[in-house]
Amino acid sequence: TLEYLKSSKTLFISYYEANPILVLGSYFLIYVIMTAFSLPGAVWMTLGGGALFGLLTGTIVVSFASTIGATLAMLISRFLLHDWVQGRFKQQMRVINSGIKKNGGLYLFTLRLLPVVPFFVINMGMGLTPLRTLTFYWVSQLGMLPGTLIYINAGSELAKIESLGDILSPTLIGSFVLLGIFPLAVKKIITVFEARRGEKNV
Repeated sequence: TLEYLKSSKTLFISYYEANPILVLGSYFLIYVIMTAFSLPGAVWMTLGGGALFGLLTGTIVVSFASTIGATLAMLISRFLLHDWVQGRFKQQMRVINSGIKKNGGLYLFTLRLLPVVPFFVINMGMGLTPLRTLTFYWVSQLGMLPGTLIYINAGSELAKIESLGDILSPTLIGSFVLLGIFPLAVKKIITVFEARRGEKNV
């Protein structure tokens, strides 16, 4: 809880100062495992990372740990459910697969920026599609970075936070939505423009 993080901050920092490599490595491993198996607590872990490691180190550690964990979660979903879902829902997945092959990176980037879509749902859902693992990894790292920065920064100023509502305001959520939709909108405009130009040339 937020209260626990605040009351334990000094203790955790003393552990970190005494054993920096051990604490950093343990935190990284726990974060990867939690994300890979979709365990609850990522928000508190991220806030704790900001409080413990500061803005720069916390952002780097959480960014890589969360992306590696998300990629493992996606691969687990792909290994366990991909073939069954593709076979059971052939007609529906045919449409989804086509869209993913054309604009999968943009769709994933948009989803990563929408705070209303749980990350574990995105990880599992993308595992059911033909999206390439490398594309999933780098788009996820890029798309999750703004949110990571915000939560790490909030964690580094833990004393000023009274609730999670102090971190994500409606204006900030709206900005994420616009940022996520923007690449898709540009892609659509370019497609329409090229189609019209092709019709004129004919």
